[in-house]
Amino acid sequence: MREIIINDNDASQRLDKFLTKYLTIPQSMLYKSLRKNCVRVNGSHVRDGKYTLQSGDVVRLYMSDDFFPAEIEYSAGSADIDVVYEDENIILINKPAGLVAHSDDKGTADTLLKRMTDYLYKKGEYEPQSEHSFAPALCNRLDRNTSGIIIGAKNAAALRIINEKIRSREIKKLYLCVADGYTDDKASLTAYLTRGEKKVTVSDEPAESSKLIKTSYKTLARSGGRSLVEVEIETGRTHQIRAHMAHIGHPLSGDKKYGSKTAQKIQLASYKLHFAFKSDAGILNYLNDREFQIAVDFASTFSAANS
Repeated sequence: MREIIINDNDASQRLDKFLTKYLTIPQSMLYKSLRKNCVRVNGSHVRDGKYTLQSGDVVRLYMSDDFFPAEIEYSAGSADIDVVYEDENIILINKPAGLVAHSDDKGTADTLLKRMTDYLYKKGEYEPQSEHSFAPALCNRLDRNTSGIIIGAKNAAALRIINEKIRSREIKKLYLCVADGYTDDKASLTAYLTRGEKKVTVSDEPAESSKLIKTSYKTLARSGGRSLVEVEIETGRTHQIRAHMAHIGHPLSGDKKYGSKTAQKIQLASYKLHFAFKSDAGILNYLNDREFQIAVDFASTFSAANS
């Protein structure tokens, strides 16, 4: 038997979802255990996995030890991150180009997520031994070669809220990039994106398995056959900015995958973040209308060369 006292990070989620995270158990056996009186909450048999856990609930599990997690031996590594902003709920980090946000299919160990978790662990803000179902998480993604602001959640409530606000487009993200050629002053673009094995394709008409994409931009400067462009994406698809700009004849400089002939590194950064809540944000209401911006080296260099 294992007894678990539900903490704030475990609360407000369904019992079956919690058990799926906490246990190593097939789904069929999990629901069989619920039916067979192997799961009790506050002394009562709970058959319904939809039960919403509350902080302070006492969950007793009468199952084989093989299903329970092993003792956690946390090994902290590099905590080298560029913190843009931080409070008790969230952390904004400037991810450098070249660093992956999450572990990839190559099993890359050095990730922004691991560095952030190590940073919080060393500060004493993350105690894995005290957690049953939560670990610090990144709320948005950036490609390996894209730099800029990523939002990290320090607790489950913040993670749920940020994820919901991203889905409802109540967090505005702006990007800077350098594109080949001279782009129009501004444009609002609509097209359709289809994912392939190694790259995506963009077309003006819908195709099988394609998804609608919307991209807006304005040109900030032009020089030497290239343009410094500010971009906002209404839909967050894989490689959307890279593929959509290439589709209109202005691939990002150095982006050979999408047709650039320029010999340089891709210059793309998520440089500005604006919290624009249209509805209640719970414990994060204090962030409403706040804006965060980072300096981008390639933008400064471009502007200097253009002056």
